[in-house]
Formats: sequence, C-alpha cells, structure tokens
Amino acid sequence: MLTPGQILKERYQLQKQLGRAVAGRKTWLAFDSQLEEQVIIKMLAYSPEILGQELDLFETEAKILKALNHPHIPRYRDYFSLEKEANLDLPWFALVQNYIPGFSLQELLDRDKIFTEEDVEKIAKEMLEILIYLHELKPSVLHRDIKPSNLIMGADQKIYLVDFGAVQSQGNAQGVTFTIIGTSGYAPLEQFWGRAVPASDLYALGATLIHLLTGISPVDLPQKNYHIQFPENVNINPSLANWINKITEIDLEIRFKNAREALKCLNSKPKYKNFLSHQKRSLIFSIININKSPDIIEIYTHAPSLREIKKSGLFGAVFCIFFGLLLTNIVYGILFFIIFCAGVFILLGERNYIYFDHNYFRIERRLLDFVYGKYQGKTKDIVEVVSSKFESGYQVIVLSQNNKYQLDKAMNIQDSTSLVEQINEWLNQIN
Repeated sequence: MLTPGQILKERYQLQKQLGRAVAGRKTWLAFDSQLEEQVIIKMLAYSPEILGQELDLFETEAKILKALNHPHIPRYRDYFSLEKEANLDLPWFALVQNYIPGFSLQELLDRDKIFTEEDVEKIAKEMLEILIYLHELKPSVLHRDIKPSNLIMGADQKIYLVDFGAVQSQGNAQGVTFTIIGTSGYAPLEQFWGRAVPASDLYALGATLIHLLTGISPVDLPQKNYHIQFPENVNINPSLANWINKITEIDLEIRFKNAREALKCLNSKPKYKNFLSHQKRSLIFSIININKSPDIIEIYTHAPSLREIKKSGLFGAVFCIFFGLLLTNIVYGILFFIIFCAGVFILLGERNYIYFDHNYFRIERRLLDFVYGKYQGKTKDIVEVVSSKFESGYQVIVLSQNNKYQLDKAMNIQDSTSLVEQINEWLNQIN
C-alpha cells in the first residue's frame, strides 16, 4: 500500500494523494530529492483484471508527453514500474511529470468563482495557442479530454493543459474504435463514434467555456438539435456567443477546422462594447449599424415598430397630447407620459442581429437581451441576397439552395438597398 513519506525509486518521496480516488489509479504530489523540487506522479496498478487498453493508454501518455515541449504542458520527467513487494498490494506503473502550482478551473467553479467574459476570452486564446502546437505536430496530437478539471490556472495566472490520459496521436490511430474516450458533455459525437479529429478538441474547449460562463456543466444545459443552448443564461458579446456556437457546432463542416482558424476569428471579433455604446448613442438617428472585417460581418437593424414611430411623426403627436392632458389633469398627463416612455423603451430594445462568417450565417430577433427568434444557414449555400417589395415597405432576404431567410422587413428602399449592397460586397470578397 502506498503511503505518504514512502520513497519510490530512491528519489521520489510521496507527500499527498491528489484528486478523487479511482480504483487502480492514483495521483501523488511528491518531492524529487535529486532535483529538489515537487513533481506529480501518476500511477496505474496492474492486475489480471485490468483492461489492456488502460495500460496502452497509460504508456501512450508517457510516450507522447516525453516528445512534447511546450511551456504550458507538464514536462515529462520519468517512467518506471514498481514490482509487487511486501508493502505493495499490486505492481504499479508510474509516470512522473513536473508540478504546476495552481488550481484547476473545476476547483475554481466549485468555489463559486464567477468567470467574466474577459476571463473566458483570455482562457480561450491561451488554450488555442496550446492546441495549435499539439495539432500542428507531425502527426497531430489530440488531447481528447479537455474540460475544466484538466485546465490549471497557474500561480502566474496562465492556463496549463494537463492529464493526457486520453491522448491520441493521429499517426497511430487505427480506423474506428468503439471504446468511449472523453467526458460526456464535453466530447463531440464524432469522438464517441471513434473518429476524433483536431476539431474534436475545439468542441471540448467550447463546451468548457460554456461551463465557465454559465457555471453549469454542459451535460445539464438544454440542447436543441445537438446544440448546447447557453446564450439565454449569459449576457455576453454576441460575437463571442456566435464564436462559441460555431466552435461547438455538431456539424464538422460548420465547426472551425483547426485551432489556428478559431484563434484568427476570435482575434478579429468586433469590439462589441464600444460598438454597442455607439449604437445606443445613435439609436434614434440610425436604422442600420454595420461592423465588418475580412472574416465576419455583423449587422444591427432596429425593429420595424421603431421605424414606424419615427416616420409617422408619432413623437410630436404624443407630446401634443401630453401637454394637453397636463393642462387639464396633471395626474393623467404624467401617467400617460410614463406609459408612453415605457413603450418607447421596449421598442428601443427591439432589434435584429445578423451575422455572417465564411461558414455560416445567423439571424436573431431580439427584445432587449432576450432572443425570441433564431435562424441559421450555411454561407456556401447562399445563392443571392436581394431586396424586394413588402406589404409595409421593403424586405431584405437571403436566398439559399435550401431555404429563404428574411433578414429584415418594413425598410425604406434606400436602407434595404444599402444593406443588400453591404452584404453582397462582403460575400464577393470571400468568394
């Protein structure tokens, strides 16, 4: 039996056991007397009942970790076996790696830490840099078990990726395996089908970010058509929400293909807070707000009801009624004005959000921060974006190979034409 204070291989003194107790597996914090520093020792017991794949995975972890060299991945130190002796109930295999002081993101979640949008974006970027390194090795290295408990927030406030127990080198992958590798809620369907690819790690990262933002494990969040429904639980930049939606797409054709592409898109994400403050300042004077980059185009259009009020001259009429009531009955005049202001406030919060990137487009109908309608299609399926006459003005629609999507309606001809031109100009640049 392994106990604190026990010395292994005449150099590693066990200090304390870490993590949850799992049969046949132990993780120890130990002191390396030769290097005079703390290390982590992962141990696997060997017995006739052990599955051969468990030992294969353990040996693969040691082999791949030994070949890795990244400042935010634990460094391989040693690998050895302990034969069954009087003080050991079973033979053990041991993998030694450097110790990273800090807390796992799961530990921080358990302590009710609230992760801000800025925290999550920083974690995403640091993790993508690690995944770029792993996935661009020859052959690619897939972690296959990214989740909050395997991400360490180090003492230097940097993110470290640990526990390569499910790691796979794509060069060693032999067809399809039906052994489940990964954690439910974080691993995508193709991984459970035995067909993990670099984009599978991206999905797990996205699911992890959702857990950090909501404080709820993805497996406990509602799903619709295999999409994790999380935006309703958070108040974040719509560009970041769309980026997370894309990185957790169940369809591999829509999901980011690799970490470098995902990082490029995240870095080019519009600075929505500044954009939104400008939008609020110009709300009464501008119908359309557009923000473009080579990778995405974002559009906010104010809802038709607000436009109708603006062009009908209703504001002037209301103030005439208000002052008329005020002169005859102060209470009724003030009450009328309060009700009118509340209605205008709701209308000011009514808007459409339209998003395009190289892979897909999304239309959201919003009232304040509540999304009450959402539509999505593939950018490559777009045939044409046009403006056409509508019952109360002009509408802008996307014609795709499979469907027709209304982006906006009740616009005047100048606004609808301008919006169509902006979208088509961007689409032509990416084709």
